Amino acid sequence: MKFLPVLLALMLPILPAAAEETTMDAKLDAAFAAGDLPGLHGVLVLSKGAVIAERYFPGEDERWGRPLGTREHGPDTLHDLRSVTKSVVGLLYGIALSEGKVPPLDEPLIAQFPDYADLVDDPERDAILVRHALSMRMGTEWNEDLPYSDPRNSEIAMELAEDRYRYVLDRPMVNEPGDWWTYNGGAVAIVAKLIADGTGMPIDVYAKAKLFDPLGIEAFDWVGGADDVPSAASGLRLTLRDMAKIGRMVVARGEWEGEQIVPADWLDVSFTPHAKLQQTSLRYGYLWWLSPVGDPPNWAAGFGNGGQRLSVNTDLGLIVAVFAGNYNQLDAWKLPVKVIEDFVVPELFP
Repeated sequence: MKFLPVLLALMLPILPAAAEETTMDAKLDAAFAAGDLPGLHGVLVLSKGAVIAERYFPGEDERWGRPLGTREHGPDTLHDLRSVTKSVVGLLYGIALSEGKVPPLDEPLIAQFPDYADLVDDPERDAILVRHALSMRMGTEWNEDLPYSDPRNSEIAMELAEDRYRYVLDRPMVNEPGDWWTYNGGAVAIVAKLIADGTGMPIDVYAKAKLFDPLGIEAFDWVGGADDVPSAASGLRLTLRDMAKIGRMVVARGEWEGEQIVPADWLDVSFTPHAKLQQTSLRYGYLWWLSPVGDPPNWAAGFGNGGQRLSVNTDLGLIVAVFAGNYNQLDAWKLPVKVIEDFVVPELFP
């Protein structure tokens, strides 16, 4: 990825306040009032260190599927990231890898779980590497196309399983590892387990120490399943400003206030396409979605159920953070895309 000069990185650590209502603020307000942005909870857009828009809207919300009723969202409101959580876990693996606390990318994945002797002895599974989990190309059966209210959905079945890690690792092999991309929250649970085992800390504790505290993120919530394990696939809750901080750190090539938080070379490899999605023109890196075009890709993003979005364009120093409440709607992705296409792009490219 092409990154902006060091000067831009130095501009980013302090979130500048817009001096007055911006043009995009007014347009977002009008569109929401007209019913054109149903379910929108918040938008924060920064370009080259300047706040282009920051708006919050009331609406029905949830905490990992549990209804919270109508909330007056604002700068201090915690909100589900849902699957944007995956992209955060990807950053954490890079930090742990730089500390030598997790396996290198080409290590066999199953070998990291010696307690599952029957799986370790399976020659088919021996071909699954750590990099295949990070890029969702494990070659195992997994289906999250069903509603998340359906216990047959693989992520829900994992949460209901007695042992979530065995459930993920013993799925039937349906492809050669590395050959086929399948959206797989279980792969992220495995990645988080490697981090927890290697660092001796649960994923939320490690995240606080190595990512949240250095970024000045004080309030967060990481929801866990019935076994109290924080959901690496979808359980993180942050404020919109704090999610945007993560994007700003990425745009600054992993630096924050003079400290290297995420290794720059990990960002490079994370934003290198490792899979081209069969269903769309999008590409996939290491737990980050990548644009269909560009070498390096024009943008990278975390997507989340309900319309959550953290999108970064490093050439423009652009961060777009969106929260929404359209959970479990198949077309929920259209809302953040509308925000970008109808509001952000016309503002920056009139």
